[in-house]
Amino acid sequence: MPGGSGGRKMAAGDIGELLVPHMPTIRVPRSGDRVYKNECAFSYDSPNSEGGLYVCMNTFLAFGREHVERHFRKTGQSVYMHLKRHVREKVRGASGGALPKRRNSKIFLDLDTDDDLNSDDYEYEDEAKLVIFPDHYEIALPNIEELPALVTIACDAVLSSKSPYRKQDPDTWENELPVSKYANNLTQLDNGVRIPPSGWKCARCDLRENLWLNLTDGSVLCGKWFFDSSGGNGHALEHYRDMGYPLAVKLGTITPDGADVYSFQEEEPVLDPHLAKHLAHFGIDMLHMHGTENGLQDNDIKPRVSEWEVIQESGTKLKPMYGPGYTGLKNLGNSCYLSSVMQAIFSIPEFQRAYVGNLPRIFDYSPLDPTQDFNTQMTKLGHGLLSGQYSKPPVKSELIEQVMKEEHKPQQNGISPRMFKAFVSKSHPEFSSNRQQDAQEFFLHLVNLVERNRIGSENPSDVFRFLVEERIQCCQTRKVRYTERVDYLMQLPVAMEAATNKDELIAYELTRREAEANRRPLPELVRAKIPFSACLQAFSEPENVDDFWSSALQAKSAGVKTSRFASFPEYLVVQIKKFTFGLDWVPKKFDVSIDMPDLLDINHLRARGLQPGEEELPDISPPIVIPDDSKDRLMNQLIDPSDIDESSVMQLAEMGFPLEACRKAVYFTGNMGAEVAFNWIIVHMEEPDFAEPLTMPGYGGAASAGASVFGASGLDNQPPEEVVAIITSMGFQRNQAIQALRATNNNLERALDWIFSHPEFEEDSDFVIEMENNANANIISEAKPEGPRVKDGSGTYELFAFISHMGTSTMSGHYICHIKKEGRWVIYNDHKVCASERPPKDLGYMYFYRRIPS
Repeated sequence: MPGGSGGRKMAAGDIGELLVPHMPTIRVPRSGDRVYKNECAFSYDSPNSEGGLYVCMNTFLAFGREHVERHFRKTGQSVYMHLKRHVREKVRGASGGALPKRRNSKIFLDLDTDDDLNSDDYEYEDEAKLVIFPDHYEIALPNIEELPALVTIACDAVLSSKSPYRKQDPDTWENELPVSKYANNLTQLDNGVRIPPSGWKCARCDLRENLWLNLTDGSVLCGKWFFDSSGGNGHALEHYRDMGYPLAVKLGTITPDGADVYSFQEEEPVLDPHLAKHLAHFGIDMLHMHGTENGLQDNDIKPRVSEWEVIQESGTKLKPMYGPGYTGLKNLGNSCYLSSVMQAIFSIPEFQRAYVGNLPRIFDYSPLDPTQDFNTQMTKLGHGLLSGQYSKPPVKSELIEQVMKEEHKPQQNGISPRMFKAFVSKSHPEFSSNRQQDAQEFFLHLVNLVERNRIGSENPSDVFRFLVEERIQCCQTRKVRYTERVDYLMQLPVAMEAATNKDELIAYELTRREAEANRRPLPELVRAKIPFSACLQAFSEPENVDDFWSSALQAKSAGVKTSRFASFPEYLVVQIKKFTFGLDWVPKKFDVSIDMPDLLDINHLRARGLQPGEEELPDISPPIVIPDDSKDRLMNQLIDPSDIDESSVMQLAEMGFPLEACRKAVYFTGNMGAEVAFNWIIVHMEEPDFAEPLTMPGYGGAASAGASVFGASGLDNQPPEEVVAIITSMGFQRNQAIQALRATNNNLERALDWIFSHPEFEEDSDFVIEMENNANANIISEAKPEGPRVKDGSGTYELFAFISHMGTSTMSGHYICHIKKEGRWVIYNDHKVCASERPPKDLGYMYFYRRIPS
């Protein structure tokens, strides 16, 4: 058979007999089963890969040739479906052209085609067969006559199954949008309508945002609160109800890669394969568009200073880069925020070592479903980016040889982070959608996941962690309080008042408004030029504290707060606070140029602590007011730290509160929502341990911690059986679990760290019996709660990466990343990786600095 893996083929009479011992392990996929046919759980191998893909007929997980043996050894599952797609050059006709197209019945796999191949020159053939391990017996498919009925049904069900990334519940969006059934035969009225490149307004009201172009008659009308979370009066929907024209595209989202298209008839976002043609009907050249919130910029309006052009280094012939560390990430539809952050993260040696450096161990000890394991998926992504396996330059001699053999072996350039995104974003209302997101919010979300899934005692996110000293002064008594909190990035305000070109900005704004009013082309953009020193000064200046409660006065008073670095991180992430909210609560962006330095020295921002002559505020907490029903719920429904509502945590973190404090707030308020947790933060934010990590003694300790809020006493140190059961379910010995819990005061997370850091553990039954029978065993091991983990040092840094955002708000636009590698800047723009010629360091959104050793 073509593309065989060296397996042994069976005689017809032996097939049924061979499968009999394995019949109990072969399952028919049920509703809710995720069937992976496109991607290996440990790598980016697919049926397009040289070795094809093996789908387990019991778990429906898929594995490349390099990893299928591991799954067989771990689970004993023997029967796999091997899938392979062959790509060949089409047979030429007598005139030299390809033979006429005809429906290819040999294609049955739902796979992405290779964008580098011209579909008119190549044809595809899919092959499926059963392979039985460990002897690699092969059974060709289909084989209805010789296979047992159950096996035939199971094979058909696997081959016809839908993508596992489609919508799992009503609260999440599909990552794969359906093609609209109206797209192929869409009627477009020949009414002479031409859409201008800017200055749009709803035809029925005065709204100039969230505008939708009806693809039948060219009407421009406002949307409602749907699809992109923008406001509107719903005139686009009213127009559909009046006229029945089904498809509309959102103005401001049109780029050469596509646009947001909505089907009123199908009531969901859709794909329009003929979008370029449909837009051209109204005078829009899709290939020269860049999505913005308020206008389409095409080449007739001089986009020479456009943010899109500058950041993407358009107009410059960029040299593609290949090899280890130069692998791109394919855009899944508004997934560029994730791609940019992950490229920066895996350029850091500590993350490379923690995941890719531990690849054999992480893969070997992964759970039975590695697609649902954070460390496995991080390692898979890191290896995909760093190995060079998926970033190889085309070699002419190989291409000639392939043509001679009439089979094309496509070089995969770039990897699709679909499995990684599906896992890290599950249960998160925003990241699980296909809408554009804030890269800074995703960075904090990722840090949170790294913290919660530490590999032993190793935590690569420690390189970002630093302590902030906050000095709060009561304006009435002049007394002060110093507290410390943990943070992971420095948020730098944009000092707009310090712009060095104010006169130009005023003149530009007047001209722009006049052009919009008269529907004329907009003038050449004038961008505010802000000195970095002014932003740094704004960061260090005192700010007013709203609703400050003075312990000296035992009442609310005016207060001011200043922040300094109590420690400097190994890697400093600086976020430019470009986004704010307009009067309509839609996020807006400051379009500014800041002269970010290559070398950064912030040693002058080092905290100094209590100074001579300063008097501290009394250590008295404000009164706690908790409704009775909330109090009862706290007492009766205490939660395990692993069940903390992460969406509430992220809502609070996005307000600027420390991540650890947000987790504690949600925990101590019993998952009652962000609003109740916010009240907890306001009450506790002045406490010395406000931003320290949540360290609770397992499930049993959760009760004691919650009870301590109301003055109850804690429990003893006897390991709770449910916590012991969790650890033993992971494959560890019971004795080992008990000893680890004893050594960590019954803290589940720290107990797992203890186990990984004590691989030399030997079973000591006498010790365990003694511990289990000792009512006062907590005396034996009183572990001191660990403080915040920081890697303090010099405050002198060097820029090595930055992430830029194009667009006017976090709800739209595009992210790309620049990273300095081997002495030169490289641009990562989704799957395209090139040597940078003019890195736009002044237009970035997030900057990554590494410490310069002193």
